[in-house]
Amino acid sequence: MHIANEYYLIIDFEATCSDNGTVPRHEMEIIEIGAVMMNARVLEIESEFQSFVCPVRHPQLTEFCTSLTSITQRDVTDAPSFPDALRAMNDWRHGFNDALFCSWGEYDRNQLTRDCEYHGLEDPFPSGHLNLKAEFARIFGRGKGPGICEALKHVGLDFEGTHHRGLDDALNIARLVRHICLGA
Repeated sequence: MHIANEYYLIIDFEATCSDNGTVPRHEMEIIEIGAVMMNARVLEIESEFQSFVCPVRHPQLTEFCTSLTSITQRDVTDAPSFPDALRAMNDWRHGFNDALFCSWGEYDRNQLTRDCEYHGLEDPFPSGHLNLKAEFARIFGRGKGPGICEALKHVGLDFEGTHHRGLDDALNIARLVRHICLGA
């Protein structure tokens, strides 16, 4: 992976969800932003960002969502709105020049687009997006690409933290970026 950017901005979103259709996919909302800023030259994390987000379309989290993410109703009820949380993330990231938005797959990019459209906000990353899952699949010959846990296992690592938590997922993705960049 040869990218000319100074930083990789690795983002993972958690969103409202259900297992019974009560939260349709097109109405899912971001409830947690987890992000790390990785120096692309030395492949070290320089900063972290995390914020819960208060959902408005489906303000009551489903039992399935809480079980999957470990995010509780208390975590999101008094959390910032999506526009305020996005503003806080943008304020944090503006301390870093030339950062490329990266995520594991297209889900996070698509969810961000939906939430920005719903709230009438401009795309904060008009310069592009790098799908790290596709890069991993390309480099390691893994078809359409494995999930984070499977990719970690493939390179001999265990997941650290709580899976389906924004910051923990972003930190684990950053660990995979080192392998993607080094090709092994």
